[in-house]
Amino acid sequence: MNQPHHPPNRRHQQITAALREAIADGRYPVGSTLPSESELAGLHGVSRGTVRQAVSSLLAEGLVGSRQGARSVVLSTAPRQSFGELRSFSEWAWASGHTPGGLVLASERAGASHQEAALLRLAPGSPVLRVRRLRTLDGSPVLLERTVYTGWTADAVEALPDDCESVTRALRDATGLVFAHGEHHLDAVAAGTADAKELGVRRGSPLLRVRRTTTTADGRPVETGDDRYVPGSVVFTVRNSVGANPLARTQPTQAP
Repeated sequence: MNQPHHPPNRRHQQITAALREAIADGRYPVGSTLPSESELAGLHGVSRGTVRQAVSSLLAEGLVGSRQGARSVVLSTAPRQSFGELRSFSEWAWASGHTPGGLVLASERAGASHQEAALLRLAPGSPVLRVRRLRTLDGSPVLLERTVYTGWTADAVEALPDDCESVTRALRDATGLVFAHGEHHLDAVAAGTADAKELGVRRGSPLLRVRRTTTTADGRPVETGDDRYVPGSVVFTVRNSVGANPLARTQPTQAP
């Protein structure tokens, strides 16, 4: 099986990482401006084009905003993950210049509950694989995943190492499986005892919960999951307009 690999560490990515760190630790607080392209180029010993690439990455993450002829303004201290395209946690992290990590905490085969069966379009009791996985960003725990895989993917998922950085990429490389479509439901929940212990937060702390179901290109369900993020670790972004609105408001459902 081909192992996931990191993108090359180019100079503009190093500058992006340095600026991101400066924003996160308060050297460039929200509302402040970054140095000019000329100043940053001189500081890092690179061309203005290289600086422009670095700042473009921050723009894509939603950390800074820019107007023609004006310096970039810091908008947020947390990187964003857009719903405009379907990306795994690791793919988003690599594209943003971060280092993702993962560790399987528990894995078991079982029969699908009625709720799991409905989401995965299976008969209740059909074989599924339940996996609890802790995800890290630059070495810090930020996400606790509870994923239920359909039985036909179980062997391939269990064959992956417990510290696999990207399950999505590893499954694609090993089996050709492509996660093509996803439906996400976002809400906030309080950290229970297990969540608090694994994520290093206080019991009762607010967590961003993303419940998701992913399918292949032909609509065949692959997995359904419950992802819980530490506050401040990621900001999800949905862009809409009067002509297109991918975001819908719904009534909350009972937590599993």
